[in-house]
Amino acid sequence: MLLPAAAATAEAYGDPPEARLLPPERAAVAHSVEPRRREYTTVRHCARQALGRLGGPADWPLLAGAGGDPQWPQGVVGSMTHTAGFRAAAVARRSEVLGLGIDAEPHEALEPGVRETVTLPEERRMLADLAARHPGTAWDRVLFSAKESAYKAWYPLARRILEFGDARVEIDPRGGRFRARLLVPAPEVSGVRLQHLSGMWCADGGLVATAVAVVNPARERAAGGPAGRG
Repeated sequence: MLLPAAAATAEAYGDPPEARLLPPERAAVAHSVEPRRREYTTVRHCARQALGRLGGPADWPLLAGAGGDPQWPQGVVGSMTHTAGFRAAAVARRSEVLGLGIDAEPHEALEPGVRETVTLPEERRMLADLAARHPGTAWDRVLFSAKESAYKAWYPLARRILEFGDARVEIDPRGGRFRARLLVPAPEVSGVRLQHLSGMWCADGGLVATAVAVVNPARERAAGGPAGRG
């Protein structure tokens, strides 16, 4: 499980025929090519399934806000992702989770030139070490996906762009965990400065998947856990 129990999820490995868009969503992709409409439709189908499991509205139009992030019902945070042959969504109540990010990628090395664009020198040294000690995993793709999930969790909290060089990712190769250390001024979340974003990763069945959940610090304090962690 990549997300805490407070999150509700749904996924699809194809485009089910029953997936439908609401009228405002259809208008948003009216001029898109067919593959784009299919993935847009299915990932929203997953999102509404996840919302239903959370007890949320099943007819909420999921449109993009000014920053491109989905606009969820009041009191709900969420994230969606899609790649070839896979779509998924995750949602949680804001009282439990303040920020949520998920990402899925093909389990293959990044394209030539992309790795240097999305990584820091320290990360490239880490990737070389991981490849030497744990071959068989596309570690650069894991790192890229981790940054994507971190951004999706960050943006609704900070309302600022998080560039690839604004966070340094450290990957635990055995525990399926990672940490994105913020290298830019961090937002204050419920009175706690958010210094890093922690998440989970897995590579299985031709896919790399990552997830970040920023648990409400008040919930962590009530449970006796560490406050201020993502």
